[in-house]
Amino acid sequence: MTENRFKNLALEALGCFVSALGVYSFAVAAQVPIDGIAGVGAILYHLFGMPIGLSNILLNVPIVLYCFKLLGRGFFLRSVRCMVMFAFFTDFVLPMLPVYTGDRLLAAVCGGVVMGIGDALIYMQNSSTGGVDFITMAIKVKHPHLPFGNLTFGAALAVILANGVVFRDVDAIIYGLILNFLASTVINRMMFGFNACMLAMIVTENGPAACEAIDREVDRGSTILKGYGGYKQDPRDVVLCACSSKQLYEIEKVIKRLDPGSFIIMLQANEIQGEGFRRLVLGKNEKKG
Repeated sequence: MTENRFKNLALEALGCFVSALGVYSFAVAAQVPIDGIAGVGAILYHLFGMPIGLSNILLNVPIVLYCFKLLGRGFFLRSVRCMVMFAFFTDFVLPMLPVYTGDRLLAAVCGGVVMGIGDALIYMQNSSTGGVDFITMAIKVKHPHLPFGNLTFGAALAVILANGVVFRDVDAIIYGLILNFLASTVINRMMFGFNACMLAMIVTENGPAACEAIDREVDRGSTILKGYGGYKQDPRDVVLCACSSKQLYEIEKVIKRLDPGSFIIMLQANEIQGEGFRRLVLGKNEKKG
């Protein structure tokens, strides 16, 4: 989320439209199984003749009641707003636009990417489109170490498999898995990939000089740890610096020029939080204002 409410609202609306586009114009048009509460409603309708709209309401009530307290009033209101916008785009706007009627596999691939972009835009505003999203967001709040895309894919997997069993369409299961795997990958990449950076671990004899060179060349802070060589027990400085891939290349050049005998370890950091890096906040931990 940003501090600008109008920008947040615009991004929510854009995310709802893009997500609805992936669902309606690709997944539904190609008869790829829909995940979430809508998918569960389709199963209940097929097995018991329960209207999908009624089942959606009945299934959402306990979810909303449980997650309202955990995620907070602000998240709940934003999610209701997104649910309304998503329904508006799906029921009134997209039916007036052409849908993709080509290859079913391409529809699953394109639908997964488009849905992932839309859902990530919504989640990044600390919102959701309701249903299973409430559950996955609640799990993420209680277990922040779990990748968000993996949670959404796990929830989708259960519904897709159930759809395939009930409707006896093996191809639909495969296409549904492809669609939702791509969607979850895009969600992870958009929500946390921009914070996925590199970590340089530099073993050198002159840590202060290395830190000064890093600050001068790439304008990044660094930390010096005291270490010892395992063989001769010689004292060494271990410099840690979180940076981008491009900055890592510049750091490697300047360190090798400064200390040719230095030892540099380059690590991939899945997520970095702190000064100079964007932080994603979910649920009640959002900033009040």
